[in-house]
Amino acid sequence: MSTPLQSIRDHYAASAKGDLEGMLAPLAPDVSWTEMAGFPYAGTYVGPEAVKAHVFDRINADWDGYRAVPETYLSDGQDVVAFGTYSGTYRATGKAMVARFAHHWVFANGVVVRFEQYTDTHLVVSAIS
Repeated sequence: MSTPLQSIRDHYAASAKGDLEGMLAPLAPDVSWTEMAGFPYAGTYVGPEAVKAHVFDRINADWDGYRAVPETYLSDGQDVVAFGTYSGTYRATGKAMVARFAHHWVFANGVVVRFEQYTDTHLVVSAIS
C-alpha cells in the first residue's frame, strides 16, 4: 500500500501525463474537494465525479497547456501539503498566467478524504478577464 506522500506524488505524475483516471485514483468516494473562493472554479465538491465535472473537465475545456507542477512536499502522517506553480493560457482571452499554489491533502484509510487549494486567485482571474 502506498503512503499518503507517494499517492500524492502519483497524482501529480498522472496530471503531468494527462491521465485523469490516475489523478482521481487516490480520492475517496465521498472526498470533499475545495477550490478557494475567488478561483474560477470555486466551491466544495463531493465525490470524484463532482471533482472531475466541476474542476478538471472545466480546466481542460478552458485552458491551453494548464499545468499544476509541485516543487516541494511536506508530509505529516495523514496530511500532505504540496507547494508548486500553476501555469496555462486561457483560451477565450489568450492570456497566460503563472500562480503559486499550496494544496492540502488529508488522508483516512489510505485515500484522500479532503483537499483544499490555496492560490493567488487574482493572477488566475486576470488571465480570464
